[in-house]
Amino acid sequence: MSYPLSVNISVEAPIENQIQEIQYDGTEIYQPPLTLSENLSKCAARIDFAKSANEPEVTVKKEEPDKKEEDPKDPQFQSSLWPWDSVRNKLRDAYTEVCVLSDVLAIAKEKRYMVLDPVPQEPSDTKPIVQVYARKKALANAANILLSGADRLRNTHSEQRNNRNSSDFHIELLRLRQNWRLKKVSNSIIGDLSYRTAGSKFMHSGMFEVTKAEDDPSGGTSPPGSPSPSNALPSPKNSALRVNVPSELQGVAYIKVITQKDQEDLCTATVNLLGHGPNITQQVGIWQKTLEFAQNVLFCKELFNQLAKEAVQLQAPIPHVVVGNQIRATLLPGIQLIISLCHSTSFDASNSGPINDHDHVLEHSLHQLLREVHYRNTHHPFPHPASGPLGPSKKRMLAGPTAADRYELLEMTKSQTLLEQIIAQAQHIFMRKRTQYVLDTLARDVKDPQIISHWNAMNSPTMSCVKIKIITHGYDTVYRTSLLIHVKERSLKCICRDGRVMHMSYEPQELRDLILCQINRHQMSGLLNVARCMAWQTLSNSNHLGIGSVEPLGNASSCLLASPNGDRLIAVQIRCDPQIDVKVYIAQTPRKDFFPGPLVQGKYWEHLGGHFKEVRFDKLEGKNFLNKMEFLMASMSSS
Repeated sequence: MSYPLSVNISVEAPIENQIQEIQYDGTEIYQPPLTLSENLSKCAARIDFAKSANEPEVTVKKEEPDKKEEDPKDPQFQSSLWPWDSVRNKLRDAYTEVCVLSDVLAIAKEKRYMVLDPVPQEPSDTKPIVQVYARKKALANAANILLSGADRLRNTHSEQRNNRNSSDFHIELLRLRQNWRLKKVSNSIIGDLSYRTAGSKFMHSGMFEVTKAEDDPSGGTSPPGSPSPSNALPSPKNSALRVNVPSELQGVAYIKVITQKDQEDLCTATVNLLGHGPNITQQVGIWQKTLEFAQNVLFCKELFNQLAKEAVQLQAPIPHVVVGNQIRATLLPGIQLIISLCHSTSFDASNSGPINDHDHVLEHSLHQLLREVHYRNTHHPFPHPASGPLGPSKKRMLAGPTAADRYELLEMTKSQTLLEQIIAQAQHIFMRKRTQYVLDTLARDVKDPQIISHWNAMNSPTMSCVKIKIITHGYDTVYRTSLLIHVKERSLKCICRDGRVMHMSYEPQELRDLILCQINRHQMSGLLNVARCMAWQTLSNSNHLGIGSVEPLGNASSCLLASPNGDRLIAVQIRCDPQIDVKVYIAQTPRKDFFPGPLVQGKYWEHLGGHFKEVRFDKLEGKNFLNKMEFLMASMSSS
């Protein structure tokens, strides 16, 4: 039967034999592999002899008595068509002989036709004294074994009674086995600290040796790669285990990430498996703390090795530099990212040094990135084979049913390396800090109006969101300006209240100009709303007024307001420059300088607006701009 679709499945034999038993001392007893004869017997047992009757028999000519046996070298000789034919014939002959022997034994049991009597043997001469000496020697050996076992039990009991704090070796070994991978090699117990299950390709094996604390380590044998006993950390009196780790994995290691601008550190972060503070790990045992420190050193070295390999392979506009235990990458013009591997044999090295500029947000983002990489390496989408190379991702497997186009398929094949993701997160952290600095500086310098920033707590590692509200104290219900800013890796995206979308680069001056322009529009729009509430009329309004001196940054806006009776005018000019400048002019009717003449007849010409006079705005009463303008309009309306 033929199937329309066939799937190739790779099947591999297990690396180790199946574990048959684990003794109390941690010794693993493996099931021995089959020998060649046992394997042949197992294969022969699978032969189905019932099918021999249905198979076509090979006709062989009857041999003549005067002819000799056929020689296999003869070209006319025809061998058996089935390779197991000779084995089947021998097994059939053996089966026939066994059947004959069974018939003979059945006849002998009935004792009718045949009697089988044992053949008498001559009695051997035995000396009683030899048997006595042999039994005495056997009893002495058994007594010595029992006495030696009793002495060992007595000594162990006395040691435990003298030192109540000493723990049992087997209990400690059981706790160690629950947290770490161990195996028995010859007479030693070997453990593994590597990250092979997470797809590690680091050359270091990460092997460590476990011995009994009371035994002399110099007498034991060590596997390849295990350290010398002089490198082992001293074990306390209350621990029955001695853990020997390699010398290159001793001490404390961490990866330090620094963003630098002109030799000045902007923010720092550390990456390790231990964290900060003296209480790094639970005091389960000195061996637990030793192994955690050693695994942290292995983790930091493996991570730095991977980052250095990616830094050399990546083709960036400004090439990355790898020198010793340091990687330098350019984030933005003038901003550098420095990744350093710090390894010290002193256990207090991780807590030394100032951490005033430590950025916990960047540190959390980097740890979250490592967890995602580890999860992606250990949790592959189904279906996938149990062993062998893995297939495409889940999105690519569903590309056919979802009718993905060529662009989507190309996007699926793109992936970022670990160093590229770290650089992207560092760029975002720097852009976030720069945006915070600009907003905080403007909120400090600009007293009127008030600038309020609300940072979203739920952000991604490469994009943050901040909502900015510009309000005037006491007039927040009259008018308020709100805008949303998306902080990305190398750019900013601003969404205004009227729906306009503006894209900005990484330069902080662009964001500062945008906020100042929004402040200008907020003041002008707030003034128009206040005038509308007080029944003043808006005669003209312009957001881009081409008067005054030309400034390199900013613009000017103005409006012209008339009182309800039309006899008072107020002109307001607001210039949006590095320092917000407000100028107010007033005019009134009838004009005092109007003189009728023969050319100008009629008194209605005197109701034209007079010359505008500038008001000393800083001397007006009021807490802010809108409050002062409200008092001014109220006083001019009453007069």
